[in-house]
Amino acid sequence: MFDRAALRSALTDSPRVARVVVAAVEGSGPREVGAAMLLWPGGQSGTIGGGTLEHQASQNALALLPQGGSRLDRIPLGPALGQCCGGAVTLLTEVYDAVPDGPVIARPTAGQPMPLAVKRLLAAARGQGAHPPTQLLQGWMVEPVLTPTRQVWIWGAGHVGRALVHVLHPLPDLALTWVDIAPDRFPDAPNARILPTPDPALAVPLAPKDAEHLIVTFSHTLDLELCHRLLTHSFARCGLIGSATKWARFRSRLTTLGHAPDQIARITCPIGDPSLGKHPQAIALGVAAQMLCPRATQALEAPRRSV
Repeated sequence: MFDRAALRSALTDSPRVARVVVAAVEGSGPREVGAAMLLWPGGQSGTIGGGTLEHQASQNALALLPQGGSRLDRIPLGPALGQCCGGAVTLLTEVYDAVPDGPVIARPTAGQPMPLAVKRLLAAARGQGAHPPTQLLQGWMVEPVLTPTRQVWIWGAGHVGRALVHVLHPLPDLALTWVDIAPDRFPDAPNARILPTPDPALAVPLAPKDAEHLIVTFSHTLDLELCHRLLTHSFARCGLIGSATKWARFRSRLTTLGHAPDQIARITCPIGDPSLGKHPQAIALGVAAQMLCPRATQALEAPRRSV
């Protein structure tokens, strides 16, 4: 999918940005169709994978930057690059100086008129909200715009909160909102919406009722208040940093506040994978793995909830 936010961010660093997208894959390739990277002098975001493939594509993209335009390359990975994938990858490289509009970004690769098949896809996107798959279709590259489907709220900008943001923000399906008590609590936060507020608990009503929450603040008192308010507000998932002892006390206090045991059990504590340790990045990696693998999350949560 076409990540407009990433392109917009890159254009703040450079007046021109090259974008390389995997337009087609035959056989085995290092990344899937739609994988993309952005390049500009001294910078890059994203990856198309493949080591030598990405290196060559990067050189071609940077060489294209001064004059602009685009190029379409079909690369047999074995014969051309000596790689063992055994397939062929088609790369579309384009230079952007502005962010394109529309729910679907469709453009020709060599000046071809728009074919009827592409017109139909665009009409369905406009009239029915149907997003076509990313594809190279009769000489036209068609990409729906990336729209994150999972709202993730991270409460706390300490060491663990920062680790969570930096591990989770590259994942394309997540829209991050980061909450803490003051603007100076936040370091650089790419692709995260910053929400400083003196009383974070008052921000709970702003969260969508289907959001996912990770509570990692500096205060157990604030942690408890957030759990209480989120249980009243509703959520898709909620995780709380802490020990088994902390969670036992929280369960008791939340019960006193009027929450039923089955509702309290919807909160996961501790978060992450305890076997990875307590380093902030280790916690963040465990949380990310659980968010990407719901079955692993359920397996880890079951013994905790039986305590």
